[in-house]
Amino acid sequence: MRRYSAFAIAREAARYHTGWERAWRSPAPKKEYDVIIIGAGGHGLATAYYLGKNHGITNIAVLEKGWLGGGNTGRNTTIIRSNYLQDASAAIYEKARSLYETMSQDLNMNVMFSPRGVMMLAQTEAEKRGYLRTAHANALQGVQTDFIPPARVKELVPIINLTGPRYPVLGALWQARGGTARHDAVAWGYARACSDMGMDIIQKCEVTGIEQAAGQVTAVQTTRGRIGCGKLAMVVAGHSTALADMAGFRLPIESVPLQALVSEPIKPAINVVVMANTVHGYMSQSDKGELVIGGGADGYNSYTQRGSFHHVEETVRALVETFPMISRLKMMRQWGGIVDMTGDRSPILSRTPLGGCFINAGWGTGGFKSIPGSGWAMAELVANGTPGSLASAFGLERFREGRFIDESVAAGVAH
Repeated sequence: MRRYSAFAIAREAARYHTGWERAWRSPAPKKEYDVIIIGAGGHGLATAYYLGKNHGITNIAVLEKGWLGGGNTGRNTTIIRSNYLQDASAAIYEKARSLYETMSQDLNMNVMFSPRGVMMLAQTEAEKRGYLRTAHANALQGVQTDFIPPARVKELVPIINLTGPRYPVLGALWQARGGTARHDAVAWGYARACSDMGMDIIQKCEVTGIEQAAGQVTAVQTTRGRIGCGKLAMVVAGHSTALADMAGFRLPIESVPLQALVSEPIKPAINVVVMANTVHGYMSQSDKGELVIGGGADGYNSYTQRGSFHHVEETVRALVETFPMISRLKMMRQWGGIVDMTGDRSPILSRTPLGGCFINAGWGTGGFKSIPGSGWAMAELVANGTPGSLASAFGLERFREGRFIDESVAAGVAH
């Protein structure tokens, strides 16, 4: 595979861009693989990449029922941060954040990582106390986070209204090294690197059944035939419970829609990410000038990937109070994703009751920020059969043991 570079751009420009290679191969599936990963989103592709890079396992098929990155990876709002409360959460998200910083160089793909900073507004006294607690916990965890006063908030975000009619801004939890990245490029970069290692990425290949013998996974049935495997990794976000049913076990997960929207493009107005969790709204500005806006997850279970008017109204109403200047903007487009919510708002990276079968799920609405850390930890679990330090706290058994990793406060609206 040829490397992308300034020289390559100049060379292809001279021959009218006729010499670019396909970013990844589209092979027919083989009869059997050492590892099958179900789900060619960010988490599934990152798992495959780190299996190859860190553990030397490359006889891998990544199966995707639709197109690569067409699920939540292509439907999120690209926020990256690691200032979570619990030690296990902070560790895996900080691992992910640090891997994002070098991802463009590691994958030879510009993922447009922008460490512009992420602030989470404190708009009630209870929320302020919670964020102060998180800041102290992050200091002990080695995660650089600060609680900043309203004056500093205004300095970083001049367009903000600190004295809103319902919820004044009392300060903010600020992570200067948080930010955003280009979600499509993350998936494309991992896919390209996996293909270069000889892995097969098979799109339009839906899994319809899971075969087992003597309590051990042996193969998957797909719309493109039977494919044997030594190990199986399920990494399909909102559809995790459907796959678990095929394998014969249940997951403590509910699937709900999460919506987002973008405004028409405007001149630069906000150069950080702002989250207002009390009113369930958050906002950043893309490189194209659009305001990327989102809010809380829907209150009902569904597998839809579309928006609804009442959530847009609720989210925009809240943000207009905090950012009055956006009141006259027009919405350009709206979309939805299917998120997998656990009771403690923390993920599952675990072995399952079916031997050789592993699950990566439950990231809720915060999956994009965790992609590289999740892939790193999941690869270690699949390769060794036991979780490493990053994944050890996130096993399925914690729900039976009552050993929850409660991130309902630090996650705010779970972003």
